Amino acid sequence: MVIQQIYTGCLAQGAYYIESEGEVAIIDPLREVQPYIEMAKKKRANIKYIFETHFHADFVSGHVTLSEKTGAPIIYGPMANPSFQAVIAYDGQEFKLGNLTIVVLHTPGHTMESTTYLLRDAEGKDSAIFSGDTLFLGDVGRPDLAQKSATMTQEDLAGILFESLRTKIMTLADDITVYPAHGAGSACGKNMSKETVGNLGDQKATNYALRADMTKDEFIAEVTDGLLDPPAYFPLNVKMNKEGYASIDEVIKRGDVALSPEAFETTANETGAIVLDVRHQDKFVLEHIPNSIFIGIQGGFAPWVGALIKDVEQPILLVVEEDAIEEAITRLSRVGFDNLLGYLEGGLEEWKAAQKEVASLESISADHFAAQVLEDGRKIFDVRKSGEWDAEHLLGAENATLGELNNYLAEFPKEDKFYIHCAGGYRSVIASSILKSRGIHNMINVKGGFDDIKNTELKTSAFVCPNS
Repeated sequence: MVIQQIYTGCLAQGAYYIESEGEVAIIDPLREVQPYIEMAKKKRANIKYIFETHFHADFVSGHVTLSEKTGAPIIYGPMANPSFQAVIAYDGQEFKLGNLTIVVLHTPGHTMESTTYLLRDAEGKDSAIFSGDTLFLGDVGRPDLAQKSATMTQEDLAGILFESLRTKIMTLADDITVYPAHGAGSACGKNMSKETVGNLGDQKATNYALRADMTKDEFIAEVTDGLLDPPAYFPLNVKMNKEGYASIDEVIKRGDVALSPEAFETTANETGAIVLDVRHQDKFVLEHIPNSIFIGIQGGFAPWVGALIKDVEQPILLVVEEDAIEEAITRLSRVGFDNLLGYLEGGLEEWKAAQKEVASLESISADHFAAQVLEDGRKIFDVRKSGEWDAEHLLGAENATLGELNNYLAEFPKEDKFYIHCAGGYRSVIASSILKSRGIHNMINVKGGFDDIKNTELKTSAFVCPNS
């Protein structure tokens, strides 16, 4: 028996490769499916099944393409209603994989079709669960992403999730391994562990949502407390996962088009495309195309694209390093952004050689910032998440979270200079690029962010553990 987790950090997502006696099952594959095919080929095995735990909202799954390329059926649990051909399994249905058995456990609550897959070994012993977004390490799936109508609230779904956990998962043995679909950083839960593989007994002992003496009302209150609005692209990804999508090979071919500076500028003007600069933030700070948006592929690229650009149909033009073109297109396609019109051939050097205008972002070190801010009294904006802010922040600063930046536009000075920072310098450059595109150019970025600011003489609030 082989179980391999294929974890993608920028999406905090785990796909799974299970093999027994030359037969393979893939659970929740990413959109670029060739790595799974190559894994099976290398081991002289055949992909027999493609299991989906639910209709994912935070990424586009590779189920459709993988099925087309291998002939393996796509399997969902009860209540799924995809537009393409799939096996809709019943609760308790068993699928043989070599000498293993995969059992369908319908566990609605995160979504109504959410399903956990129980793996039994060759002796018929329960070995592991692939819990999708039903159970995470340290948390459970949020119940507000699949409201079917005005008659089904997030509280209704939370109540259903409570029953699923108590009747289908908590009744299993403590020594079972838990393989969740996500870890820390995913927007599909609130308090996920950084660990990506765990033990069910440990979860029963430490996961707040699995307390043995917890009432349903307590569960509903705690699971729904503090939920932030889901990113706007989530429903669009659900739609693609339910209805199908273009092959990633086609998306890469369409987007991998080199455009001269003149063609790049003309295309942007004629189509209303966003110019998305995905280079490192230090390069963007030094020089960039005016009104371009920075979201670097070195950070949490795909989720931030989804959260900030929102519309998967939005035309996009890329400013990207030559050796990262396919990577950028692939990572955009993971969250459904397929409308790529090309990239700037030769990058900023060719843009400048064509006598095109460039802009820059004023940026200073934390030490320089500390020396300046004590004298000039300028406003300071911290664009980290509210939870990070609550845990610890610079006294005198204001919180303007990146994900809700448009709600704070009126707060930023239009003439006086102000400072902007995040935790390490990535998100503050994203925020600055958005503000510059809105006509606000008078910010000073603090390189190194709060991580470096804490090491200066400036005073911060007392640290409060985020889990308190």
